[in-house]
Amino acid sequence: MDEGTRELLEPLPPSAKLVYYVLDAEGRFDQTGLAEETRLSTRTVRFAVEKLTEVGLVEEGLCPRDARRSVYQAVPPAERDGVDEPEATAESASEADAPAAAVAED
Repeated sequence: MDEGTRELLEPLPPSAKLVYYVLDAEGRFDQTGLAEETRLSTRTVRFAVEKLTEVGLVEEGLCPRDARRSVYQAVPPAERDGVDEPEATAESASEADAPAAAVAED
């Protein structure tokens, strides 16, 4: 597990960490499958998935067999990092411009 994932998981409750580890190791699950696999209540699983989705560690998709159900899977670190890079690049570009503008004003 990479350092970025650990940092995102640290403040989350133990149930969310367990759900993430299962999704990361086993693949996609629906809510009922996660509850069976983790032995957590469906309410706890729902809460854990909500927290994981908020921080970008898990994504929700449609079940291929039943469009009324959702399936969840862990977001690979490469995809999370790819989303963050453009923002970081834009910030560093604006930071690079700021000192140049300050020098030009002097």
